[in-house]
Amino acid sequence: MSSNFDKFQKRRLISSYFSVVLSVFLVLFLLGVLGLFIINSKKLADDFKEKIAMTVFFKNEANDSVIKAFNTELKRAPFARSYAYVTKERAAKEHTDIIGEDFLTFLGENPLLNSFDIHLKADYVERDSIKKIESTLRQNTMIEDIVYDKQLVNLVNDNIRKVSMWILIISGFLTVIAVLLINSSLRLSIHSNRFIIKTMQMVGATKSFIRKPFVMRSVKLGMLGAGLAIIALIALLLYVETNFPGLGILEDKVLIGLVLLGVFGLGVLITYVSTHFATQRFLNLRTDDLY
Repeated sequence: MSSNFDKFQKRRLISSYFSVVLSVFLVLFLLGVLGLFIINSKKLADDFKEKIAMTVFFKNEANDSVIKAFNTELKRAPFARSYAYVTKERAAKEHTDIIGEDFLTFLGENPLLNSFDIHLKADYVERDSIKKIESTLRQNTMIEDIVYDKQLVNLVNDNIRKVSMWILIISGFLTVIAVLLINSSLRLSIHSNRFIIKTMQMVGATKSFIRKPFVMRSVKLGMLGAGLAIIALIALLLYVETNFPGLGILEDKVLIGLVLLGVFGLGVLITYVSTHFATQRFLNLRTDDLY
């Protein structure tokens, strides 16, 4: 009879441990996926921003020295990610390839201008920043015009702000759910040992002495769940990188490492805090309240 009861207690204990590890694993895996999405969504947004070109057209009077001086200025400019000089002959050829007809034959001359296509760094693709860059460049009297898609710039920035706001809201919501789920699993695990806790307290054990083994056990379970979550996240990253190499999801290894480290730290922190307060609750209960 005693053997059957011991087996039952052992199975219940294993089931309790398993539920804690599973809860920690699932919640931290979802938070890790969200964290990886956040760092890669910023990279994708920056990549899209940097594809928006600003075209600077020069007057026909601008000679080679003016073009070379502007080229040198762009090399030193902190806002320029990349740029390319497009002669009016090259521009005419590109237009001919696009429309499929040589427009120079009936115009008699090339109406296009020499220009620079400038791709700005993502941090400078903002409404105010681009206006400052444009006003600075227009101080050059040899510049005829500066053209870029203002509506696209505004649209991109507005949408990125909206998406970022919703990502922060969802992150906060999931974090709260994570804490509640893990806390609930740990409280159930501690609840099954409430009589042991009270018995130890009645024979004179201090609260810190009673609390320590429960906290250590929960932290170990949290580390196990966090470790499994990290393994699953690494497997997910390798899968995405193998099947979608164009995304370059493994390029920023530092941020990925920080996300994985944060997942591990969060698993330890939540289990430690939850177990500490759960044991404290039963330590403060009267013996009659245990039933």
